[in-house]
Amino acid sequence: MRKAALMFLAIASLALAGFAQDAGTCRLPVNLEKLAAKASEVVDVDMDENMLQFAGNFMNKNKPGEAQARKLVSGLKSLCVRSFEFDQEAQYAPEDLEALRAQLRAPVWSRMVGVRSKRDRENVDVFFKIEKGAVTGLAVIAAEPKELTFVHIDGMIDPDTLGKLGGQFGIPKVEM
Repeated sequence: MRKAALMFLAIASLALAGFAQDAGTCRLPVNLEKLAAKASEVVDVDMDENMLQFAGNFMNKNKPGEAQARKLVSGLKSLCVRSFEFDQEAQYAPEDLEALRAQLRAPVWSRMVGVRSKRDRENVDVFFKIEKGAVTGLAVIAAEPKELTFVHIDGMIDPDTLGKLGGQFGIPKVEM
């Protein structure tokens, strides 16, 4: 289940990232340069509102799945993905994760999901920013021994629309 949810976020991010060429910067102040210097592979995606709207234009509003994706994208201000793969374990410290989590604290952010797996040594945190009863931000931190991924989505996110994308575009259907 957690892998399906993470896959959903990753696929959605990568699908949008395919349209990115020269976008703005991440709105959440994240300082990850020191991790990038240690990583053997870095994925760095920044899409501002204009680029997201541009990507939405490629989605067919007459196809139900694409119409849902287009609706979801229409309320977003930015998308930021930082993913680091390392050749060896222990290339990032627990303090690095805490520095990310510290930026996602109450009262602005609420952690909704926290998964800790001793067997797989995988940790996933999902945070939501809720203002006046509406989801206005989503952040995911996924940590594995040799990989660290951070996703930040800023803007209005309709949970119903997000859920309806499951089972389409290769996105796994996740029952909530």
